[in-house]
Amino acid sequence: MTASSQQSNQSFNPLATVLDRQLDANLLAIRTATGGSSDIVFRDLVLVNHRKAAIIYTEGLVDTQQLQQFIIESLTFDYGEQTTEQLPEALEERPFIEVLLQSVLRAGSIMQHSRLDETLKAVVSGIAVLLIDQYDRAIAIDLKRYPDRAISASETETVVRGPRDSFTENVRTNTALIRRRIKHPDLRIETLSIGRMTQTNVQIVYLNGVARESVVEEVRSRLNRIDVDAVLESGYIEEMIEDSAFSPFPTIYHSERPDVISAELLEGKIAIMVDGTPFVLVVPALFVSFFHSAEDYYQRADVSSLIRVLRFIGVFFTLLGPSFYIALTSFHQEMLPTQLIVSLVAQREGIPFPAFVEALLMEITFDILREASVRMPRTFGSTVSFVGTLVIGQSAVEAGIVSPAMLIVVAATAISSFVIPETSMSVALRLLRFPLMILSATFGLFGMMAGIIILVLHLCSLRSFGVPYMSPLAPLIKEDVSDTLFRLPMWANRYRPRQIAAGDGKRSNSSMPKPNATPNPNNGNSS
Repeated sequence: MTASSQQSNQSFNPLATVLDRQLDANLLAIRTATGGSSDIVFRDLVLVNHRKAAIIYTEGLVDTQQLQQFIIESLTFDYGEQTTEQLPEALEERPFIEVLLQSVLRAGSIMQHSRLDETLKAVVSGIAVLLIDQYDRAIAIDLKRYPDRAISASETETVVRGPRDSFTENVRTNTALIRRRIKHPDLRIETLSIGRMTQTNVQIVYLNGVARESVVEEVRSRLNRIDVDAVLESGYIEEMIEDSAFSPFPTIYHSERPDVISAELLEGKIAIMVDGTPFVLVVPALFVSFFHSAEDYYQRADVSSLIRVLRFIGVFFTLLGPSFYIALTSFHQEMLPTQLIVSLVAQREGIPFPAFVEALLMEITFDILREASVRMPRTFGSTVSFVGTLVIGQSAVEAGIVSPAMLIVVAATAISSFVIPETSMSVALRLLRFPLMILSATFGLFGMMAGIIILVLHLCSLRSFGVPYMSPLAPLIKEDVSDTLFRLPMWANRYRPRQIAAGDGKRSNSSMPKPNATPNPNNGNSS
């Protein structure tokens, strides 16, 4: 590369160049920086005072109808043969740029930039930029219109009773869904730009005075330390800011339901919204939160408590079902009733594999079928489920590869894993099944209990943004246990979680409802 070409490239470096007063120089710099991309539109204009100008925008990210109707037509209004003296008095009494910003440009958000890097970022972000000859600033006009899908029901967090809306890929739509539910001036939304190439908008959402300021500052600090070239989904952010990167348990909660995120904000937690994804992150995250569903708070407390108990039973069966079966059938047959052990021995007659290998084969097979049903097109999903559950399962039993009892245990374990509302926790428990199966096959129930103890110790050692992961169970906070394994009525939950919320955390002054006295039908005037 020659010295002249190096000097030419340096002269058009947008990161070190301020805008020039010459319009042609600015246009050349922007064209050079964007490499002549076909979606960057340059629209030349002649303003009412005969000064040259240009509007630059990215096609597909700007509402061209509003651009034409409210900006271009206003800037190029034809005054015909009128002289300067016949122009509006405002142009004579005030500077032209001031009139332009205050009277001519009809847009909700207008900013000015003095550097080319700021101007380029605005252009590629969907903002129309107006450059005027003999003016060394760019006027950024917010007319963004991103391609977006309509608000629809959540596909991953379905409920029988409750709101049907869910977040979309547009972060502004998502913040509006939160504002719709929390109409309070203390709701704070802070914007960051993360990713050297993608410049992804990331929103920090919290309730001032409810969320702890120390946690909010910790969230800001961790996000500001991220230095990557791209952020395409909230999963990128999650891996960068989580406390325990090598733990199988998720320490950051995520949801695509606005009602769930609003409820988390009201408890003092902080939401992290990433533009381009409907999944919103929530910190700090507690272990019990991953087993709560939005519908738990839309039904009566007794019904919700029963469903939670059934859910936790399913969790234990998901984690320990195959391990418990392997330990009993391989080491502790005396714990089973005589008729049952005779039936199991008869079923296992002719099976060439031990119980551990048998369970391992079936678990891997069912995980493959589960993954295939997720990745396959929906038109083939039912076919894959039918073939996997009936054909393969029945054929394996008839071929003498697995016993019917093992097939029942593995199938019940697979079904139980679907009762966990949060997918990442379900995946973690499915992953931990395999080391527990190895311990059970090696040491029986003693090995399984040792694995459980190690698991509980690991859970108690975890923290999420400074908050104990097992709170309020460990450490035990009696006032907060009312909304963990079961749920008390709304009037009994008067306080926010003590480990999370700031201040006294009081959110309700309601007491147990008392019905009014039954009216006496004999009261009143009698004829």
